[in-house]
Amino acid sequence: MIRAILIVIALLLSLAIGPLLLDAKGYILISSGDTILELSVYAALFWITAITISIFLIFKLLRGGIKFSFGTWNKFVFASQRRGIANFNKGLAAYMLEDFSQAEDLFAKSAVPSKRKQSAYLLAASAAAKVNANSNTSHYLSLLDKETKKLADVSLESTLVHIKLLIDQRTKAAYGVARGLIDDHHLQLGHDARLLALHIDLCLIEKHFKQAVDALTMARKEKTITEKTLTAWEKTAYFGHFNSLINQQDNIVLQQCWTALPRKLKQREPVLLAYCQVLAVHKISEPLTKLLVPLLSKSPSKAMLKDLGHLPISKADELIAVVQKHLHKNSQSTQWLSYLGHLALMSGQYAMAEKAFGSLIKSTENDVEKRYDKDDLQALATTYSQQGQYQLADATWFKANQL
Repeated sequence: MIRAILIVIALLLSLAIGPLLLDAKGYILISSGDTILELSVYAALFWITAITISIFLIFKLLRGGIKFSFGTWNKFVFASQRRGIANFNKGLAAYMLEDFSQAEDLFAKSAVPSKRKQSAYLLAASAAAKVNANSNTSHYLSLLDKETKKLADVSLESTLVHIKLLIDQRTKAAYGVARGLIDDHHLQLGHDARLLALHIDLCLIEKHFKQAVDALTMARKEKTITEKTLTAWEKTAYFGHFNSLINQQDNIVLQQCWTALPRKLKQREPVLLAYCQVLAVHKISEPLTKLLVPLLSKSPSKAMLKDLGHLPISKADELIAVVQKHLHKNSQSTQWLSYLGHLALMSGQYAMAEKAFGSLIKSTENDVEKRYDKDDLQALATTYSQQGQYQLADATWFKANQL
């Protein structure tokens, strides 16, 4: 409004002053060397005003044009990246919704334009692995490997995911690449429990049991590794290690290895069980009996007895005598009746096994909490079969399958 008023005033003033200028024009002389310009005051004011307005308009046009140019450039140049980021985010959503095929496709599309190649290829490989598309997983991991080589500093987390995906492929070639990545970061094995866990898993897969046993020393110090995981590792690693010693060398070397173990380690149930299992498999009865007699006399846990019951012990008379002492104190003890049945079955004393399992079933018929389990019924069915009582065996197998 104010601008309009000023424009009207300017027009009125021009109309008022204009005639005066026409009557007394006046002149302005501009001399530069041999050149002389003569202008009336009116013409000079006109050109000064015209030039000022022209400069102002040119400035406004240039300013607006520059803004338009940069805005247009930004729009066209970064449009591809914005689409890539959008696809990446859609891929994350699809992954969370377990639509892994769609997620794989979106991550693959977004890798280059979003400038998130490392993350996109990792997630695409993971999504492909979820649907067992191993060839696609290998392809994305190869692309990831190329990108990784270009980077001076790669996060350990990315490397861990890479190793995990390679192990999950379950191929010899993938295991080799995973081993190479772990070896490249071997200095961090004692500082990162996640890398250490992958190292132990791969050692067990590669049957490098001695390396796994050595790594378990570090694993026991890690608070983030659960006892359940440690137990599973120890069962496999120590059985493999003990078994390789006796297969590649002899029984003496095996017993020397056992003797050299720290006392605290010998008392760990998975380690003790692995050693007993190797002795039983190779029918090394005397050292096995010497080890188990004092163990059974101290009343081991029910879980330990269950595991010991599966050992193929052919000479079990001394062990049976220890078990019967426990049963003399408590003839209804379910854990000792169960172990006696398994021990007698493994040593070929089928009548004793049948009697022990029979007493177990009879004593637990009305006690759900202390009831026999599927494993006991299967062992009883095997006992019947060994004695030629096939109808009873079939009926017992059927009953076991109902549990």
